[in-house]
Amino acid sequence: MTHREQWLVALDIDGTVLHEDGTLTQPVTDAVRRVRDAGHLITLATGRSWESTEPIMRDLGLEPEFVVSANGAITMRRDDNVEGGYRRDLVETFDARPVLEQLRTSLPDARFMVEDAKGQRLYTEGMSDWNLEHAIQVPLDQLADEPVTRVVVVSPNHEPEEFIRLIDSLGLHQVSYAIGWTAWLDIAPDGVNKGTALERARSILGVPRERVLVAGDGRNDIEMFEWAGAYGRAVAMGQAPPEVKAAATELAADVWVDGLVPVLDSLLLP
Repeated sequence: MTHREQWLVALDIDGTVLHEDGTLTQPVTDAVRRVRDAGHLITLATGRSWESTEPIMRDLGLEPEFVVSANGAITMRRDDNVEGGYRRDLVETFDARPVLEQLRTSLPDARFMVEDAKGQRLYTEGMSDWNLEHAIQVPLDQLADEPVTRVVVVSPNHEPEEFIRLIDSLGLHQVSYAIGWTAWLDIAPDGVNKGTALERARSILGVPRERVLVAGDGRNDIEMFEWAGAYGRAVAMGQAPPEVKAAATELAADVWVDGLVPVLDSLLLP
């Protein structure tokens, strides 16, 4: 395969690669490895932290040049000279204090977590539904002592649609945000998303815009779909919300029937 024939393939993790219960199936793993072995550049683009992204990357047998985590705020780059084989290549941060003050007033029962430029996560009491390995519980006032790459907000007393209306009504400024399947909000620096990080990686790798394929299922994938779909392929999983499907150029089957597999195998067709 020549350099100009390679595709850059970027996959969301939860609800795309992984089933919603966290299961990674053999058919998906095999399909990812077929695409890798065919010479395409396959990577991950996720809202997860790097620490929770890396094990999935290893399970899939991937060692890509770039990996996008924290919804685009952190881009890791392969570097055999550092421990673990990856270094932080681009880190986007912002001052979280104004948005935290706004949210704590509007959502007095919310729970918060932030991640700083080095990957350290701080969280407030009650943030029990997230992987908090190596994270530190602190009072809310300490969350914004340093610039952060992301803010996660969980509001257990709101239904998703109600939460969406409330967040939209706040008119958050100078930050980018995406709302998950349940009542949680992931806030990134202004203008930063999976698509912006992937465009930088694509440019460095020299892959043509028309040879980009992305797949995802969440509202935090919409900007990535708009970026990829302008010239290449943007694939929404079958269980994605309507607004996510509307931003895609293609639809896959649901994650629980491994809908990603035929999408990946389409890159191997003559």
